[in-house]
Amino acid sequence: MALLQIAEPGQSTKPHEHRFAVGIDLGTTNSLVATVRSGVNETLPDEKGEHLLPSIVRYLPDHEVVVGQQARLSAVDDPHNTIVSVKRLMGRGVVDIKTLGKQLPYEFADTDSSVPRIKTCAGNKSAIEVSAEILKALKLRSEQTLGNEIVGAVITVPAYFDDAQRQATKDAARLANINVLRLLNEPTAAAVAYGLDSGQEGVIAVYDLGGGTFDISILRLNKGVFEVLATGGDSALGGDDFDHAIAEWIVQEAGVSVDAIDASTSRLLMQKACAAKEALAEVEQIDIDIKTDVFSWTGSLHREQFNQLVDPLIKKTLMSCRRALRDADIEPDDIIDVVMVGGSTRTLRVRELVGDFFQRPPLVSIDPDKVVALGASTQANALAGNDPDGEMLLMDVIPLSLGIETMGGLAEKIIQRNTPIPVTRAQDFTTYKDGQTAMAIHVVQGERELVADCRSLARFELRGFPPHVAGAARIRVTFQVDADGLLSVTAKEEMSAVEAHVEVKPSYGLSDSEIEGMLRDSMEHAMDDKDARSLREQQVEADRVVEALDAALVDDGDELLEAGEKELILQARAALVVSRNSATDAQQIKQAMEQLEKASSAYVARRMNTSVQKSMAGHKVEEFSSEESDK
Repeated sequence: MALLQIAEPGQSTKPHEHRFAVGIDLGTTNSLVATVRSGVNETLPDEKGEHLLPSIVRYLPDHEVVVGQQARLSAVDDPHNTIVSVKRLMGRGVVDIKTLGKQLPYEFADTDSSVPRIKTCAGNKSAIEVSAEILKALKLRSEQTLGNEIVGAVITVPAYFDDAQRQATKDAARLANINVLRLLNEPTAAAVAYGLDSGQEGVIAVYDLGGGTFDISILRLNKGVFEVLATGGDSALGGDDFDHAIAEWIVQEAGVSVDAIDASTSRLLMQKACAAKEALAEVEQIDIDIKTDVFSWTGSLHREQFNQLVDPLIKKTLMSCRRALRDADIEPDDIIDVVMVGGSTRTLRVRELVGDFFQRPPLVSIDPDKVVALGASTQANALAGNDPDGEMLLMDVIPLSLGIETMGGLAEKIIQRNTPIPVTRAQDFTTYKDGQTAMAIHVVQGERELVADCRSLARFELRGFPPHVAGAARIRVTFQVDADGLLSVTAKEEMSAVEAHVEVKPSYGLSDSEIEGMLRDSMEHAMDDKDARSLREQQVEADRVVEALDAALVDDGDELLEAGEKELILQARAALVVSRNSATDAQQIKQAMEQLEKASSAYVARRMNTSVQKSMAGHKVEEFSSEESDK
């Protein structure tokens, strides 16, 4: 019997053909590309043998683009056209960028778009376009080294990148003509490389401190399954902030006004600060000599002074570690290893404080600059179909809860944070008013109970479903998060099959403190949120009661009520409205509703009797008894 060779559309049916795929670590300071060839997982060097590509792009007047080390050499002389640390700008809006203004020696163009653009001699450039140039350079390096076109890439992102920042990364890859096989969280990529290298099983912490971002992930490694139990971090905290702290110390020591520092001097200060930081990982003291048109200064920075400068920043990362452990319901003693990832973990003070926090020396045997790219290439090799027997399974999680706004401005969570992805969750909702034929869907992200305290992601409308009485319609809202952490939402009215859909693609990202603040606020305000939610729910219920009562009074109030009875009901109604609008406690509204229920109990009984009498008019009791017996 003949055997058929079956392949995915567009894929080769040759059983032993190797399909080249790469893993890309698109970093704030440096970027790398890695691949698996001849069974060996390795990062790819450039023609000079350098594996690290500085994440720096310089634009020239003739529209030529220079990327990497050559661009770095021009960072001081041409700061406005040489873009560094662009990862910090990915997925951010104009308002978000202004919060970083003191750290960015760029001029931003005036634009009606929500996407900020940097003025350069080659035109206005977005962060996506700048990142695309870095990705183009890495793709070219890959294809020149491998001698083949690549079929795709796994690109890593910080675990705490929100939906906008992830989408911006995919857009940059599309501009670079790279097929994205998957976006992979950086700590998970590190766990892949580390787990396959060591063969260990158990719960580990991945502490990832790069140039511009920090992530902490708690993962369980078991029989090839990499399950993310919890994540935390800060998308705007990294080694760059260490450099800023040193630069500010130098300016203070030199007695120079911050306002006197121009873009060129600022870039030189950052380079000197970075060099001092790196040197202090090897020596106790480093001499610093700065000569600029603005000021000249010579001095020394001792490791002890450096530690004092960076301790507050490191302690911010440890706060995130503490929350991640709590989210994972893990004690420090349950952690078998702490894996250090990112170039900034070479700082000795980082290793010292992390070791003290987890009560064990962190693992630093794997090159912290390369481990993420190596993990990504392992996953890329599997997704390309080169490792069909591989048993590895990745289970990332979403960092913040996703839900929709319901009546009263409440946030109804549909997917809880730290849920493994990909994931699909659905929940049924109904209409609020009689005859309603449309529903507005407001998608939000965050941990608080009220929409006002969460982040708005998208709005869309479901229209054209048949009118029903309030509460009769069934609208199913489905949230789907793919393996890249990108969200799509569908709303469908079940009886009519009317459907609406939205791909959540916001054009801006969360501000520096929002992600961390959302989690912190949800804990600090847990009781307040509970009370606020209860109050809103009672307010919504009060609105329903008043609306139903008003409709009934219009229908038969004058017919069934005497003047004195109606006055008592109206007084109780007025008291409920006052309580609904002014009460700060849900119990007050509940008591007012109970008073209204008591005042209108006789009226409700009469309405019911009247309804029954109308239903039986023209019929005999025996007819209803006969119908029941037939059933």
